[in-house]
Amino acid sequence: MNYAELYESIIDFTESNDTTFVENIPTFVKNTEKRIYSTVLIPVLRRNVTGNMTANNKYLTCPSDFLSPYELAVVKADGSYEYLLQKEVSYVRQNYPEPSYAGVPKYYAQFDENTFILGPTPSSSYVAELHYYYYPESIVTLGTSWVGEHFPMCLLYGALCEANIFLKGEGDMQQNYEKMFQENMALLKNYADGRTRNDNFRLTEPRIKLQ
Repeated sequence: MNYAELYESIIDFTESNDTTFVENIPTFVKNTEKRIYSTVLIPVLRRNVTGNMTANNKYLTCPSDFLSPYELAVVKADGSYEYLLQKEVSYVRQNYPEPSYAGVPKYYAQFDENTFILGPTPSSSYVAELHYYYYPESIVTLGTSWVGEHFPMCLLYGALCEANIFLKGEGDMQQNYEKMFQENMALLKNYADGRTRNDNFRLTEPRIKLQ
């Protein structure tokens, strides 16, 4: 389902096409996208970036489209990787309270929305590679999206929840939209948490024991 199809479906379901309503459809869709991406971590929506840590600076800036971390590593001169362990901010601060505790970072924590804190403080401009979940460009501006193509009902029923609130619609209708949204989100979560994290080598299919 592309954005044009989603747009028309929202109008058809709500039977509302007044100017104020249709002007807010992009907001309904974007709010739904944020709800989806904040609830389910979709493996295909991951990126890798490399950069450099700053010597004697225990903070590392996240990418602008950052949603959540998958893994962070220091890339050594020989090309090997040393992966950092994710901890709480309190752990990093308690164990490495002073910038003078410098070396190759072993731990990291989400300090705020845009920053990691490292421990120990980098003693050099080490190369870092971050594998992370990101906020993709909205279907509103791009016209298509991975969720729109593979799990369109998540977008549709989520947007209908938003639209019904805007229209001050009936509570029964709201419950129905929310129920359908959650059912389709369960399918997406099953895909994200299960089917994309196993291959045939990691046996998950039920087998019948031979007698």
